[in-house]
Amino acid sequence: MINAQDIKIGSCIRMDGKLYFCIDFLHVKPGKGNTFMRTTLKDVVDGRVIERRFNIGEKLEDVRVERRPYQFLYKEGDEYIFMNNETYDQHPIARNLINGVDFMLEGMTVEVVSDASSETVLFADMPVKVQMKITYTEPGMKGDTATNTLKPATVESGATVRVPLFIGEGETIEIDTRDGSYVGRVKA
Repeated sequence: MINAQDIKIGSCIRMDGKLYFCIDFLHVKPGKGNTFMRTTLKDVVDGRVIERRFNIGEKLEDVRVERRPYQFLYKEGDEYIFMNNETYDQHPIARNLINGVDFMLEGMTVEVVSDASSETVLFADMPVKVQMKITYTEPGMKGDTATNTLKPATVESGATVRVPLFIGEGETIEIDTRDGSYVGRVKA
């Protein structure tokens, strides 16, 4: 149990039978009345964001989470098989628990967040930016940088990304895995 005033960004609490991560908090001391904490919490399972107020001194059930690097080995049906880099144990993780799964290649390392008490996987995060080679796109036009027009391009993971017209097949680009957007071209 932790006190409401001890909540920080990244803290995980159990409330109403669900797990929530604190993504923002504010210690509010109004001119009249008691001090309270205004928090923004993100549901671990479905990703919904809620705002909640807690009185100072209110007891909350905290959840100890562990973040560990896991290496992606292979896909088996709807599950992805990962290896713990410390113990070399293999663990299956469902596709819907992996953020940025469309840009994952064999051998990539992800950060797996799990509940320390029950060892259940809460979610897995890909690195924010990854570099991938374009396997197919329509031919690029040299010097076509005046407009902000985008075209579809398939990367080596099989995902489709919208890229500028001057990007050609075989080039390496940087992608933001949170929303699948093009960040920039990688110079060789």
